[in-house]
Amino acid sequence: MADPTPSAAHWLGTDILGRDILSRLIFGARTVLMVAPLSVAVAMVAGITLGMLAGYFGGWIEALVDRFSDLVLAFPVLILYVILIANVGASVVNIVIATTIASAPGIGRIVRGLVLDLKQQEYVAAARLRAESTFYIIVCELLPNCRGPLLVDACLRIGYTIITIGVLGFLGLGLPPPNPDWGGMVRETTTVINVWPLMSIAPSVAIVSLVLGFNLLADGMREAWKP
Repeated sequence: MADPTPSAAHWLGTDILGRDILSRLIFGARTVLMVAPLSVAVAMVAGITLGMLAGYFGGWIEALVDRFSDLVLAFPVLILYVILIANVGASVVNIVIATTIASAPGIGRIVRGLVLDLKQQEYVAAARLRAESTFYIIVCELLPNCRGPLLVDACLRIGYTIITIGVLGFLGLGLPPPNPDWGGMVRETTTVINVWPLMSIAPSVAIVSLVLGFNLLADGMREAWKP
C-alpha cells in the first residue's frame, strides 16, 4: 500500500506504487556504482590510446585525432548524450558507448599534452638508446608517469557521469524499468512532490553525496600527486 510516511517497516516511506523507497535507493546505487566507473574506464582506455598515439607520433596521426576531438567537443556534452541515447536506446551498454564517445576526446587531449612534455625527458631518450620498442616506451615509460593526472581526471569524470545518468533518467532516457534509476525516481515525483517529498529528496541527496565524494577523492589525489 502506498504510504509516503516513514515507518519502522519503510524508513523512507513508499512511492506511489507502494514500493519501498530505501530499497529502490540502495538498488539504484548498485546500478550507478557499476555503470559510472565502467563507462569512465572504457572512455579512459579509448582516450589514453588516442592521446598516446597523437602525442608520441605526431604528424598525420595527431592531426586526425585533433580533428575527431574537435568534431565531438563541438557538441554540448549533454546534447550529445541525449542524441545518442534517444537514437540507440537506453541500456548499460549504450550508456557506456555514449560516455566513451563523449569523453574520450577530452581525455585524449589531456594525455597528448602530457606526452608531448614527457617524451622529451631523459629516461625516454635512454629507452630509445637501449633500442626499446615503441610499445615498451609508451606502456612502461610514458603511461606510468601520466597516472597521477589521469586518476584525478577519472574521479572527476565519474562524478560528471553520475550527474549525466541522473539527468538522463529525469528526462526519461535512463535505464529502462524495472531498474530503479535515481533520476527517474525524481521525475516520478514532479506531480506529487507535495505528498511524496522523500521520493524526490532521497535520490537527489544520494546523487549530490556521491558526486561530492568523488570530487573530494579527486582533490585528495591531486594533493597526493603534487611534486
